[in-house]
This record gives sequence, structure tokens and C-alpha cells, in this order.
Amino acid sequence: MRILNLVENEVGDRGCEAAHGLSFYVETENHKFLFDSSPSEVVIRNARMLGVDLTAVDTVILSHGHYDHSGGILPFVELNPRAKIYMQHNAGGEYYAFDGEEQGFRYIGIDKKILSLPQVQLLKGDTKIDDELQVFTVDNRAFPLPSTNKRLRELCDGQYIQDEFHHEQNLLLIAGGKKILFCGCAHNGILNVMETLERKFGPASLPDLVIGGFHLMKRTEFSEADTAEVTEIADRLRAYKAHFATCHCTGLPFFNQMKESMGDQLSYVHSGDEVEV
Repeated sequence: MRILNLVENEVGDRGCEAAHGLSFYVETENHKFLFDSSPSEVVIRNARMLGVDLTAVDTVILSHGHYDHSGGILPFVELNPRAKIYMQHNAGGEYYAFDGEEQGFRYIGIDKKILSLPQVQLLKGDTKIDDELQVFTVDNRAFPLPSTNKRLRELCDGQYIQDEFHHEQNLLLIAGGKKILFCGCAHNGILNVMETLERKFGPASLPDLVIGGFHLMKRTEFSEADTAEVTEIADRLRAYKAHFATCHCTGLPFFNQMKESMGDQLSYVHSGDEVEV
């Protein structure tokens, strides 16, 4: 098995560009797939830099309906019109970020052209794609949403309401004798993702490795409440046997804080990095 980070926020040491977004390339015995596609054609450039043949990809899984994870889909399909693209049925909704009173609401959803692609498969909730790939959604939350979600909204009937992230899906990959959880941004909260996985599929489904962002990054100064929130998340994650390879929306300051608690159980994945399985 091979897992490469094609794009994320921080520059690595393999000559790849960084961008606010996420895309992983994964090779297993049965698949060559992308989990998310970055914000743009940067995914194409970085794949070339790393020697990844995107024309051989058979599957694309979109974690949720935001531009920074979906923006590379249209450039990708120009190279590869055959790969199936899996997303939740509501991933094409009207999703916005509130950037403050002066700037107002900014559209952060996917390019609607994606929805008309014939290779797009719209899913409704948990779906077993095959023996390797299982996607699932968070239906009930045992823990609070990350506080950084407060500025993320959905436009419904002319009103900007809190986005509840029903369009978010997570991927459980079972391959090579390992269970690997890909969680994109974990907008529903990484603790809720882990709890949901165990509740739906049993303790035996708990992963050996978790890959993705935790959506803790902030544009403003960190408060004591932010620090306490991150400390609680790190302490609870320590109870799992999994290794957590994070990136993108976790943000380096909060990664460093979590690292103090989690030690070798937590690592950071940069653009161009290969994830050790």
C-alpha cells in the first residue's frame, strides 16, 4: 500500500506546492484512488512532480462539499474521464463562510459543473463501495462540533443557517491487513467520527491509522477556551490505539499543542509527504 499527500497547506521537502486544501493519492491491491482533489489544478502539478499517473486513478472520493477539497476535480477529469467520483447527494449545496461584518458571506461550495459529470455517483449516507472502501457519515454527535465551525453556514430559503455537515463523509479503507480512516476536515469533530465508526461497525473497525484534518485552525487569536478544547480532543484521542497523521485545517499551532500531549501518536503530513503505514 502507498499513501501520498499530493496537496495540503504546508510545503514539504519534495518540491511540491502547498495550497489551502487537501488531496491524498492511495494505491492498494485493488485501487488507485484520490481522497479529495485539492482546491485547483495544483493537484495535477504535484502529482507530476511525484511521478503519480493520474490517468490510472479509478476512484475519487470527495469528503465534503467545499472548494478546497473539490477544486481539482474538473482539471482531473480532463486527464481522466473514467474514474468514478463518489460524494454525498447534498455535497453540491449552498455552503458559505462568514468572513465578518465588512466582508459578509463567501461561497465556499463546489463548482456546480461537477454535478453534471456522468461519472459522479451521489450517495445517501453510509455506502460500502467494495471490500476495501466503505464511506460513512456522522448521524448523531456525542461531542460538540469544533468551535471553528461557527462561521460556516448553509444558505437555505434565503437564510444563512449553521452548516450541520450532513454532506460530509469519511472513508474506512481496509487493505493490506490494515484499517485506515480518512476524515478530510472532520467538520463533525474527530471525536464524533471515531465514536460513530465504532458505534456503527463495532470495536473491530477502529483504525490502525487516521489521516486528515481536525478543523481546529483559526484566523483570530487563540483563547483559553480554544486551548482547553484542543487539550480535551488530544487527551481523548490518546485513548485510541491508532496513529493520527494530521494536516490541512488542524493548523500548525494546534498541532504543536496536541503533539505535546500525544507525542509519537501524532504526526504532521506536508505536501509531497508519503504516509508510513
